[in-house]
Amino acid sequence: MRISDALVEKLLRSANIASDEQINNLKAQEKAENRPMQDLVVKNKLIDETQLTKLYAEEIDTPFIEIKPHQIKLEILKLLPARIAQQYKVVLFDIAESGSKQLAMEDPDDIQAINFLRKTLGQDIKVYLATSANIMACLELYRGNIGNELTKVITVEEPDQEKEEPVKEEYLAEDSPIAKSVNLLIEYAISSQASDIHIEPRENFVIVRYRVDGILREANKLPKNASAALVSRIKILSNLKIDERRVPQDGRFKIEVAGQLYALRVSTLPIVDGEKVAIRILNESATASTLEGLGFWDGALETINNAIVQPHGMILVTGPTGSGKSTTLFSVLSILNKPGINISTIEDPVEYRVQGTNQTQVNSAAGMTFANGLRALLRQDPNIIMIGEIRDTETANLAVQAALTGHLVLSTLHTNNAATSLPRLLDMGIEPFLIASTVRAVVGQRLIRKLCTNCREQYQPDEAMQIDLKQNFHVDDPSTMQRINQLEQRAIQAKLGGNNATTQPGSSEKGIISLYKPHEGGCSNCNQSGYKGRLGIYEVLGNTPEIQKLIVSNSTSEDLQNQAIKENMIPMQLDGLIKALRGLTSIEEVLRVTSET
Repeated sequence: MRISDALVEKLLRSANIASDEQINNLKAQEKAENRPMQDLVVKNKLIDETQLTKLYAEEIDTPFIEIKPHQIKLEILKLLPARIAQQYKVVLFDIAESGSKQLAMEDPDDIQAINFLRKTLGQDIKVYLATSANIMACLELYRGNIGNELTKVITVEEPDQEKEEPVKEEYLAEDSPIAKSVNLLIEYAISSQASDIHIEPRENFVIVRYRVDGILREANKLPKNASAALVSRIKILSNLKIDERRVPQDGRFKIEVAGQLYALRVSTLPIVDGEKVAIRILNESATASTLEGLGFWDGALETINNAIVQPHGMILVTGPTGSGKSTTLFSVLSILNKPGINISTIEDPVEYRVQGTNQTQVNSAAGMTFANGLRALLRQDPNIIMIGEIRDTETANLAVQAALTGHLVLSTLHTNNAATSLPRLLDMGIEPFLIASTVRAVVGQRLIRKLCTNCREQYQPDEAMQIDLKQNFHVDDPSTMQRINQLEQRAIQAKLGGNNATTQPGSSEKGIISLYKPHEGGCSNCNQSGYKGRLGIYEVLGNTPEIQKLIVSNSTSEDLQNQAIKENMIPMQLDGLIKALRGLTSIEEVLRVTSET
């Protein structure tokens, strides 16, 4: 769908979305960047693609539709051949009782396409307008099972398993079976919303696993003789040395799938049975989520919003590897990213690209460490500095000095919760009075899997679950239960979880009424897992006068935690319980990720 600049301007004005000044700024930006206004209004967050498509649908008098791919019946979808669907960006998603075929198109003004579709499907068709991303997601349904697809393309001859043979050149060509296999593995991982791909050689086969929602799942087993060619093909894409198999290597490359640009970070590692490859998938086309979208609400949201508007100081995000710290910082940077602000980062590696910021990657071999990079950044006249991680005393000292000299510093630490990060800085040799005067807020976080809204099941806690709730959340204490109920009422008022949350409260002042669990065996929407997507659970410790006194007096993390809770900080585990009561996750998932905190 391509909308003319004049029509985009008309739609924005008629919907009162953009002022004259904003329109003029868009026109100037259009000339400077040589990009259509349609792309710029989405990039500048004046409107999202769905809203713009709805306005366009009203203008051209075509009904708008948002299709859920898992609800399309494959026998109906495949009445329209995949080749035609791909060519015209059209999806046959339903057939009405009258026999009318329901089509979703990216460009319903394409008269040539409409005439061809009538010849193919019959005259009785009804055309809807859908977003490009929605159409592309539906077109992915034409793909079959990954195992069947790979079987079609992998036709490697069986060599002698006892000896290692050199990789034949024809295996590495762009149109070779191995190249197609690598493309399939990546495309299926992206369509499965995987964050990582693991290609692991074993004694007699190669196993491919995807990490989806933080959990590794086996995707396929490939013949052992395909291992060397697969690894070599990935090395070619990543610009790595094909003939070097004795040492680890790191690289990256980009790929476009369904109109989205992805950066793939590649790591190879020699193991006993060959070379293991791990690929991290990063969506460079993705826009930053709002803090509310990540799962912040109530006092946690207020505390972090107050901290990020301070002209100087330090904001720390803490949690284990894979807890979503970089995503939180990415969202904060996107909020702060304005033309009058100079944002500089030093990261290892650069995971998210933020347009308009100056991002630097650590390179230890060249002497570019966090400490050296931070020194250089301070000479670049920054307003805001983001340090990927505070790992040592030198970096910690430089970060504190930067916060003292008028910079807002964002960084991460590896600690179990928010309170333990402050004693951690003490261990690094930072003076207590400096910590008290520079730290504005500390965010402790974990990622939990969200229940599939299509198949989750409501239930009343049985005796065993009641015992777990008493042990972990002290629901047998009337004052605690009263607070839990009050927090849930506030969560309902704040619309925590949006449309994904349940409409009924799960608690009363007397106890837990109902909870939710994954449906056994899941459904097609969640790939039979019962969970789909992830959500953060948080605790945000604000640096109040009482907390500052405790820091200066070298108090323990337990004292800091207790004082923060007295000041109405919601601990991570309790935040998880409220989200479980709202039907967003299960109690088992909350306990799984918070059992060590």
